[in-house]
Amino acid sequence: MNNSTAANTPSTMTAILVHAFGDTEAMSLEQVALPEIQDDEVLVKVMAAGVGPWDGWIRSGNSVLPQPLPLTLGSDIAGVVVAVGSKATQWQVGEDVYGVTNKRFTGGYAEYAACLASMIAHKPVSLSYVEAAAVPVVAVTAAQMLFDAADLHSGDTVLIHGAAGNVGRYAVQLAHAAGLKVVATSSDADAAAVTALGADQVIGRTLQPVTVVDAVIDLVGGPTQPQLFDFLKAGGKFISAVAEPDQAVAQARGVSARFMLVDVNTEALTRLNHQFDNGSLFPWVGSVLKLADARVAHEMMEGRADHIPGKIVLEVATADSSDKT
Repeated sequence: MNNSTAANTPSTMTAILVHAFGDTEAMSLEQVALPEIQDDEVLVKVMAAGVGPWDGWIRSGNSVLPQPLPLTLGSDIAGVVVAVGSKATQWQVGEDVYGVTNKRFTGGYAEYAACLASMIAHKPVSLSYVEAAAVPVVAVTAAQMLFDAADLHSGDTVLIHGAAGNVGRYAVQLAHAAGLKVVATSSDADAAAVTALGADQVIGRTLQPVTVVDAVIDLVGGPTQPQLFDFLKAGGKFISAVAEPDQAVAQARGVSARFMLVDVNTEALTRLNHQFDNGSLFPWVGSVLKLADARVAHEMMEGRADHIPGKIVLEVATADSSDKT
């Protein structure tokens, strides 16, 4: 390996490890060696790490991917590049980045993280590290559902089911900015906020009144999913990020339906940067905790502790502690 590394990078770090799958007690704060990066990776000094449901699935042993133990939790990160692998020449030491650590979505709850060079991008200038760490998985999911999977264009109408959630709020903003007519579902309490983000029509959880749309973006799943087909015109598209749609129903209705997994990559993240920096897209940050409070963050995420609505973020280091030398 022929890597470029910042001179002041330490040899050890603090990280949240899991040695055996389980509840939040499976998470432990430990001092460990820095990860060794591969040629296609960069080492990032993590300033902030986002907390998502997939972190809980990994912690509890319910990930769809193999997860060798022990592991460090966390995928969404924002920070500063401190080392560059020999094949990651698009990056330089000292650059601010955000994105996802790797395809297993691990390694982010730590002071330093090895990140695939193809899964990070330059951090939007207008966002703080905490704000940027709240973005990658959820915002890219929203964009890919709307524009890659559903292939929507200006003038089309989309129903976003679960518009007040972490993915939903980005989907509403992105759809509005692209010139789509947005029909959104939310609770009455969230209707004003969703409208302010760009929804043209907000309907309640009873899914009434029915409006004909070109595509449905399902962010809820569960027993309401079959009802969503009532909204689709013939030839429309049903995209879910939470559950496989019923293909028999889709065929009977003359629509296409698919379950979509996010693909966080440099290109997808970079497309979002301009919108953050020109003020047409805003992050949604909820409770911000320290790395040592990762257990509490998971309890919040799983509804066992109160928290501020929005994406939960772990602030790993303060901005004045980032060394870009």
